[in-house]
Amino acid sequence: MFFMMFVVSALLLVLGYIFYGKFMAKVYGLSNGNVTPAEQMNDGMDYCPTHPAVVLGHHFSSIAGAGPIVGPITAASMFGWLPTILWCIFGSIFLGGPHDFGAVVASMRHEGKSVGEVIDHWIGRKGKQLFLVFTILSLFLVVAVFLVLTTATFVTDPVVAFVSCMYIFLAVISGLLIYRFNMNLKFVTLVMLAIIAVCTIWGGDWPFVAAVFTHSADQWNIFLAVYILAASVLPVWLLLQPRDYLASYFLYFAVAIGAIGMIFGASMDSGNVPMIAKNIQWFGLGKANLWPMMFVIVACGAISGFHSLVGSGTTSKQLAHEADALPVGYGAMLLEGLVAVIALGTLMVAGGIQKGGPVGTFAAGFGQFCTIVGIDPVLGTRLGAIAINGFLLTSLDTATRLARYQIQELTDYKINKYAATIIAVIVALVLVYVKTKGPDGNPVPAWAVIWPVFGASNQLVAALAILGIAMWIIRGLKKKATFLLVPFWFMLFTSMAGLVVEIKGTLTSAHPNYILAGISALLLVLALLMTKEGITALNKEKSGEFVK
Repeated sequence: MFFMMFVVSALLLVLGYIFYGKFMAKVYGLSNGNVTPAEQMNDGMDYCPTHPAVVLGHHFSSIAGAGPIVGPITAASMFGWLPTILWCIFGSIFLGGPHDFGAVVASMRHEGKSVGEVIDHWIGRKGKQLFLVFTILSLFLVVAVFLVLTTATFVTDPVVAFVSCMYIFLAVISGLLIYRFNMNLKFVTLVMLAIIAVCTIWGGDWPFVAAVFTHSADQWNIFLAVYILAASVLPVWLLLQPRDYLASYFLYFAVAIGAIGMIFGASMDSGNVPMIAKNIQWFGLGKANLWPMMFVIVACGAISGFHSLVGSGTTSKQLAHEADALPVGYGAMLLEGLVAVIALGTLMVAGGIQKGGPVGTFAAGFGQFCTIVGIDPVLGTRLGAIAINGFLLTSLDTATRLARYQIQELTDYKINKYAATIIAVIVALVLVYVKTKGPDGNPVPAWAVIWPVFGASNQLVAALAILGIAMWIIRGLKKKATFLLVPFWFMLFTSMAGLVVEIKGTLTSAHPNYILAGISALLLVLALLMTKEGITALNKEKSGEFVK
């Protein structure tokens, strides 16, 4: 079954890239004759024309995070692997991929500015403000949660912390060697990856690693807060871009091992994860209903609003050629869909959710896949943990920079990059350290109380981003945008239903969480107002009355 799951999924994704990708590229009229913002506005800080392999590494590792691992594993354990894998594959091809690809291209055609600026131009200023408020709130939560998750991987295994710190150190060296000393990209990449490989394989045998890299969660939180501050304000070529690029190779390695495991590891299937869960509830406004909950839970494995923020935030400012938007914007999402398929395989090997939740489950299953190529399962499990940490840390630093961009845009750049970054990091730390009552009445960190609403809010960001991109196609390119409007309406209704589920669930629980219910209601209202602005602009377009 593993073999068929992987091969059929990979084949569908490749066909999607070739045919649907070509269709969308034609709609956008991609041409390397057009000068990209990275070339036209090269400032050595945010705008930086870059080799496509480097941009792909940054973009792929940034959009992934733990999403294509945590979401699919959680959904499959609830609803079965078949509904989950179908959503991951077809969602990636027809919803997530067009969403990501469209965000990158739309941003490139608008001076590398965010989707919020695209919405401002084609829907209106009110639409932009609503969208930015929505996304800034989401990014604050993303930074807080990914900070906590990254810290947890550091505390659990000092070798993971050591390798991650080496990535940061070597990224700065790589950036200087490539951009200031003009050294060959391939040579620098090989040297740095060789160092990382040595640290990964033998780091556990070096006494100083445990002595130097064993710290409390609070200490690692401070270290990571300083790191993301630096990654947000330093030139993109010096830290953020090379760190993400180098980390991406470890992620590619994880995908390769996962592919080998799926193709040759059929005997490892525990048989404990059903194709379709018994007594499955297909539709309804409850947390156990496949619709809307599976489409909200899976998120990054099929479509995620966070991706549009990455694509229009950092990625679009680094593409040297328009044609690079296809492999970077669309290809990276399809690759993430494949990661989701591999994550399902690790769940089936592990036999269910293991200690450490979906992250621990993936690491355990990945460790078993590693034995196929002769890697010790203990080392394999560590490699899986490092791969997950690579996803987490990359999304963490990118999310912080994106929050900086969004805050500056919302204030019309009246706040400089340093103040905007400090605001983002402080709010994230507040969410980590301030406690409030949890569902059982006991005190828990604020982020844990709010996190249940993230899935639905993230998918709403995707729907609203699609609406903005579609309006640009309709009004700016004068072309039909049915391939985006259909996903928009599906994600809008599904995400709003997910928010209703959260509101209903928390208000009817033994310990009602009025904060969560209030936030869910606020997001619901913001989404409705934003949709109203989009529909108004669309109707004016049809009647010949333009917004601007």
